[in-house]
Amino acid sequence: MNEKLTERVKLTQRKLRKGTLRAVFEEFDGKLMGLGEGKRAEKYRKMAAGPFSFYRGSAYLFYFDVTREWFPYHTPAERPTWIQGDLHFENFGAFRSARGALVYDVNDFDEGYLGSYLYDLLRMSVSIALVARMKELPVSSQQDVMEEYLHSYWRQMRRFARGKDDPASFQMDAEHAEGPVKKLLRKLQKRRDQHLLEKVTALVQEHRQFAETEEITTPSQAEQEALAEAWPQYLASVQADDAEELRHFGMKDIAVKHGSGTASIGLDRYYVLIEAGADDLGADDVVLEVKEVRVPVPAYFMKYDESFWQAFGHQGKRVVMTQQAMHHEADPYLGYLSIDGRDYYVRERSPYKKRLKLESLESTGDLHSVVSSMGKLTAKLHARADADVEKGILGYHSEHEIVQAMGDDAETFSRSIAGWALAYAEQVEQDYELFTEWLTGRLRSRGKTSARKAEPARMGSAKARRTSAAAEARGGTGREASAEVRASAKAGRQGTVEGGASAKAGRQGTADGGARASAGRQGTADGGASASAGRQGTADGSARTAPARLGTAEAEASAGAEAGAGAGIGPDGS
Repeated sequence: MNEKLTERVKLTQRKLRKGTLRAVFEEFDGKLMGLGEGKRAEKYRKMAAGPFSFYRGSAYLFYFDVTREWFPYHTPAERPTWIQGDLHFENFGAFRSARGALVYDVNDFDEGYLGSYLYDLLRMSVSIALVARMKELPVSSQQDVMEEYLHSYWRQMRRFARGKDDPASFQMDAEHAEGPVKKLLRKLQKRRDQHLLEKVTALVQEHRQFAETEEITTPSQAEQEALAEAWPQYLASVQADDAEELRHFGMKDIAVKHGSGTASIGLDRYYVLIEAGADDLGADDVVLEVKEVRVPVPAYFMKYDESFWQAFGHQGKRVVMTQQAMHHEADPYLGYLSIDGRDYYVRERSPYKKRLKLESLESTGDLHSVVSSMGKLTAKLHARADADVEKGILGYHSEHEIVQAMGDDAETFSRSIAGWALAYAEQVEQDYELFTEWLTGRLRSRGKTSARKAEPARMGSAKARRTSAAAEARGGTGREASAEVRASAKAGRQGTVEGGASAKAGRQGTADGGARASAGRQGTADGGASASAGRQGTADGSARTAPARLGTAEAEASAGAEAGAGAGIGPDGS
């Protein structure tokens, strides 16, 4: 074997994939999202935490890849499903329904769009594989957990199609849940309604208002005025028009909410405290979240549907209608508004909102139980958001289309999708390594730019020294003035030395991070071809096994932390 030739092939594959990643990030984060350098650095720091975080923050890369592959289980293009659009393990959680019941369900609908149901299953299956790898399960167990999810979806969808269950009323409460999900819901039953209020607000002279923290800050006067001016739009969207309702929705305080999810960085988010009840001390006040939303990521990769855009030209309305279509008892505070041409939706910030922590899943059996519940709920989303929805946009029942597309062989269906997801999870880990390598180079480049910007300051210091020498030569008050000039010049030199040392330390840190990432990449350069072969072969329903993980979860987290830590070397602190 010609080792030089094979090494050249591997390096070329890495170079091409890295170029793809760079182009996709620049197009979506830079141009479409319009994120500034500071916001991009914040987002990339979160994505650098590990492969799962990277996957969460790069939905556009997933759709860029998956829409270019052929799968045998798609529904016809003219019969799309209303999909969630960004389905992953951490988009499920517990909250309180409109009637006050504690339920477990999907809790994020920002990317809702029309497309094949299969895209939700594929994205979710990959996230399950990445979670299983974080739990350090062997490859065979990773495959088994994904197949559990897919089997559960397949069975529940057939129950809907045969009329054995009704998606319009299907919900997962403490009575119907099992395992860790049931434990979570029962634990939340002990939580008080005031849990969130006591956490994010305070009583100031008997008036309740938001408490200032790192994540909750006071908006500018312009922001407050803009939101107050747009509030009537929200009231109209929830049809609040009589005196009692208007008092209920009266704004008591506004705050800026920081600490967004990875994919939401760069989008505005506010908290609004409304009157809600008659308690003098505001114990029955409600916290609403006003969140900016953009065009859903799947829309850039799927067939354009004119009827969808005519119905949901307002992106806030799209998110609201997606949630109302997919939830049995949607949040009664759902509404939308626009501020300066940017779309927002409004929802209650539930005091009962909580996700399952991965560390709470102590056994493989726990993981199987949870993903089985998630499979049922995914089927409910797809089967409900169709002709069953009042004022919906689909005139047919999606469950019949999906059951026909999946076929009668549940084992082959599940094994095929899980096999592809396993291979793509391997690709995600390789992409994560390329991402941290690209990020390190990007930060090093910005460090050099910072150093060039510091050059005029050093030139200024030299000029100050020359001025000082000339003043001393003149003597008298000139000498007295020269002391001040020398002190100023010294301070300037000290500042540039410290800046240089800081930049040097940052460059050293990124260099070390690059070395570590390089070490972690040994043995994986040929993974791209392997992953590609695995994905191409899943059409015949044969099982695929991906190579063992590239490293332990701890090692990945360490590498990610180093890449993230280096993100502070930019001139703007990002």
